[in-house]
Amino acid sequence: MRVTELVIAALLALLGVASLAKWMRAGFDPESPAEQVLYALYRTGRVGTWFAFGGFFLGNALVDDPLAFRWYVFVPIGLGGLQLLAGILLGRSPAPRNLP
Repeated sequence: MRVTELVIAALLALLGVASLAKWMRAGFDPESPAEQVLYALYRTGRVGTWFAFGGFFLGNALVDDPLAFRWYVFVPIGLGGLQLLAGILLGRSPAPRNLP
């Protein structure tokens, strides 16, 4: 177990909690259920990325063979792609909105 990775994982988890609190306070009035789903996916990608990076450092600290954990790199990439796609689709909606 490496202390440096555990400290970084804890800091990233705290940033994830702070990001979750910020996005829970952000107001959004969707015009359709599709916009509500897209906004939820956008927030999930945004907040989940912090937790994914924290999980990467936590896994790196706890796993005996870090090379067996290399598949995890696709989790933050997937969350980033989810955020990007949801943001693009929200931006293309008929009524333009300002996201916080």
